[in-house]
Amino acid sequence: MIATKISKGFSTDMNTTALEFIQAAFPDVPCTANLDAVVLTVQPEQLETTLSRLKNDPELQYGLLLDVTAVDYLEYPVEQATRFAVVHTLRNWEKNQLVQVRTPVADPETGVPTATHLWDSANWGERETFDQYGINFQGHPDLRRILNHWQFEGHPLRKDYPIEKGQVCYETDSLEKEIKARLQAKGVDQTTMQDINTEIMFLNLGPSHPATHGAIRILTALDGETIVANVNEIGYLHRGFEKTAENRTYNQIVPLTDRLNYCSSMINNIAFVKAVESWLGVDITDRCKFMRVILTEFYRIQDHLVCLAANLLDMGGLTNYWYLYNQKEASYDFISRLTGARLTSSFTRVGGMYRDFYEGWEGDMEQQLRDIEMGVGDSLKLVEKNRIIHDRSQGVCAISAEKALSFGFTGPCLRASGVPFDLRKDNPYYHYDAFDFSVPVGSKGDVYDRIFIRFEEIAQSLSIIRQAMKMIPKGPVDIANNNVSLPPKQEVYSNIEGLASHFKLVFEGVRTPVGEWYDSFEAANGELGFHFVSDGSGRPYKCKVRPPCFYMMGGFHEMVEGSMIADAIANLGSINIIGGELDR
Repeated sequence: MIATKISKGFSTDMNTTALEFIQAAFPDVPCTANLDAVVLTVQPEQLETTLSRLKNDPELQYGLLLDVTAVDYLEYPVEQATRFAVVHTLRNWEKNQLVQVRTPVADPETGVPTATHLWDSANWGERETFDQYGINFQGHPDLRRILNHWQFEGHPLRKDYPIEKGQVCYETDSLEKEIKARLQAKGVDQTTMQDINTEIMFLNLGPSHPATHGAIRILTALDGETIVANVNEIGYLHRGFEKTAENRTYNQIVPLTDRLNYCSSMINNIAFVKAVESWLGVDITDRCKFMRVILTEFYRIQDHLVCLAANLLDMGGLTNYWYLYNQKEASYDFISRLTGARLTSSFTRVGGMYRDFYEGWEGDMEQQLRDIEMGVGDSLKLVEKNRIIHDRSQGVCAISAEKALSFGFTGPCLRASGVPFDLRKDNPYYHYDAFDFSVPVGSKGDVYDRIFIRFEEIAQSLSIIRQAMKMIPKGPVDIANNNVSLPPKQEVYSNIEGLASHFKLVFEGVRTPVGEWYDSFEAANGELGFHFVSDGSGRPYKCKVRPPCFYMMGGFHEMVEGSMIADAIANLGSINIIGGELDR
């Protein structure tokens, strides 16, 4: 059974306490506070020991490597010591303290030491940084491209890479070298692979497979029906989100965020503008905060409905698909009335919302909630005591809490492994600390826990929405700041100041102060983070997405190796990989 526990947040002034804490631990290292993060600046020769101590020191315990990225300062207005810098973002989840380790890189070919021996998540994070920036990670076991095609030339997030440059890449990567390397690491040599009695069969599961949705290629080495080794190829939906964002104003990027996770598009809208508003120091109106809570939780439910419907369908439970997805489909009617679109709504703006709720929305929302409760209840009647579902999910593709943290898992998949971390509880925003709700926590980290965690999270989200509907105040949904929000139309039409403000915001965008920052949000699949670098203009100098799906897919092989081929399908559905978020 899934336990519901209230996770204990770390009550502290993060910018003060965490900074003092890190400065005491690293007295000779430059430290600064930046929003909720402490930034350490170390040289390449200090990086390995610094990261190792941050992770392993019992007083520090920054055991969760959230992200690895780089910055190219070629065109940055503030002079830097080196053109490139590598940034590791780490979290102590028990104290909810965030640290970014920044390392200047003088020579990309020399680069920095790998962190793959410390965290499994560093494998894919470093590969992405190499792919996009061309920075070498010394000692990395498999440093090759991950988002761009293997034939791609150049590194697209470097500032001297032309955005309009097109490349034709056409040859399929066999992945033979990678899969055989994993087999050899498990003691399966070339002779064994070719022996008639121990013949290993190689099977592509996707991208042209119903369970992989055309977005993921899973290459398996099979001994009978048992997966001996597995490697994955992603990037089929990579569309250059981050390069495109460098050439858009902040509000123009909002529609791009819809496409990250199209099952819960508005969560991405809200997470993005929250990150920009945090750096601006903007405090949005209380009505806007409650609107965002209501819509975030409504979309969290939508995301979980899709995940559960597809997951149970992949295991043969077709009826569950209709019970759950019918409610998702019905919700589109409400979403369309509110936003004017069914799937990708682009409903938020920096400083507020596109518009307020329409008259009578409360009744429509309550009807949606009752219908969702009925559909979820019908589905639970079919699966809660179903022997087939239990046999297909209990003990299947389990991952321990230690390994889940090492691979950078967050959200329901991390909580399924017994780690009660939830940003809504541990680092509350938008008045989440005022709501009465629990954080569902599993114990085994198997497919069963991941399924029923989401069922319970739907119930908690329903409760939060109803509480927020009772508490939402009247008032505006935009702040009265013409440097951030568009002025009212009557001001635009009646005075030159309003017209000028409107013109500048539309054409130049919201100007953010020079600097770098990271902000995070508890999305449906886990921690959705945005790492920004601003040059003071209305367009981000850098906009890096920390997508929860990316790191969970990086741990897929750990979960399926040793399992049956049919279990891989059930597992893929249970971790809810969304191609747009995975590939960006």
